[in-house]
Amino acid sequence: MKILLLCNKSPWPPREGGPMAMHMIISGLISAGHEVKVLAINSNKFFTSVESIPTDFRRDTGIEFEYIDLSIKPLQALKHFILGTSYHVERFISENFQARLRKILSENSFDIIQLETLFMAPYIPLIRQKSQAAIILRAHNIEHRIWKRISESSKNPLKKIYLQHVWKSLKRYEIKQLGNFDGIAAITKADAAFFEGENRGPEVHAISFGIEMNDQTLEKCTEKKNSVFHIGSMDWMPNQEGIQWFLKNVWPRVISQNPELVLYLAGRNTPSWLINKKQEGVEIVGEVEDAGVFMRQHQLMVVPLLSGSGIRIKIIEGMANARAIVTTKIGAEGIAYTSGENLYIAENEEDFAKKILLLAGNDELREKTGEKALELLHQKHNKRELIRDLIAFYKSCLTKKNGR
Repeated sequence: MKILLLCNKSPWPPREGGPMAMHMIISGLISAGHEVKVLAINSNKFFTSVESIPTDFRRDTGIEFEYIDLSIKPLQALKHFILGTSYHVERFISENFQARLRKILSENSFDIIQLETLFMAPYIPLIRQKSQAAIILRAHNIEHRIWKRISESSKNPLKKIYLQHVWKSLKRYEIKQLGNFDGIAAITKADAAFFEGENRGPEVHAISFGIEMNDQTLEKCTEKKNSVFHIGSMDWMPNQEGIQWFLKNVWPRVISQNPELVLYLAGRNTPSWLINKKQEGVEIVGEVEDAGVFMRQHQLMVVPLLSGSGIRIKIIEGMANARAIVTTKIGAEGIAYTSGENLYIAENEEDFAKKILLLAGNDELREKTGEKALELLHQKHNKRELIRDLIAFYKSCLTKKNGR
């Protein structure tokens, strides 16, 4: 099959959730013998120079970029607030991107055109006009649900009003667009159930995030004793919200009982409020070159997520590196975990602190939990099996679209 992926950001480098999810599918499809073309947005938020991309990836994908300024423009945001429409979607609409897409469609014939996230949906009319391909939405999450959860936890009345507009306008757009796809590849079963519940016509299937499974032993790294860590993109609002909550409500409880523990915070685009924050037992690391090495250098992973949707790929990555992890129910969504066996779920700040102290103080339990986490990935997140499932889904969508 010949497949075009329209990406809301570059799939390279695969160092954070969205790019990792896109790269997994791209590399998997290529390995399975399919022809892949990528058209991606470059932006002020996530910019990748073509020269920084490995030659083989450029060759195999024919990757092209179009720049879009995604910075927030207050007057435009106010206009959409008054009209009740989604400014979050509007920002991704570009005449230049549309022109480049038109050129690609006029020069190529595709079997599948996959839109990475809802934000690429404005280009569906052009695709229908220029192509007979089946259009698939790769839903990394349910977009409006993220913002609904953020609005529910907001304490600022004015901010809460605006966030309510954000999630409600996104939900209206999201639901309206569902019938325009030939298929929806949701990243979790829970997300797939939501899309199926809307009953808008497209075939829906859950295809999770997977990793390459092999028999190689993980490269050993020297662990820092008494080390707790978090890693994630710090320009993503749910991560900022979760870390603020964690530093205020959980970490003081932890170090009051074990002052030897140190929390290492890593992630790209760390905000100034966090860089400048001075708190006992906390070290700000910023962006790291190799997330896997960083994870194996530290003992216990925490993911204090209070809002979000889809699946937390950094948790999958942590499990792949045999780390014991403490997170919330929202953080663990989409993972077939057993709490207390391959992952630890915290119900509140007191429980979060209690479970950190339990695992940090018990080397045997921590290592066993990491081993069980790795076993779970082999069972549920095998990349090759998931790609085979995705290809079968593509074929089913094509058959249904063509009426055969």
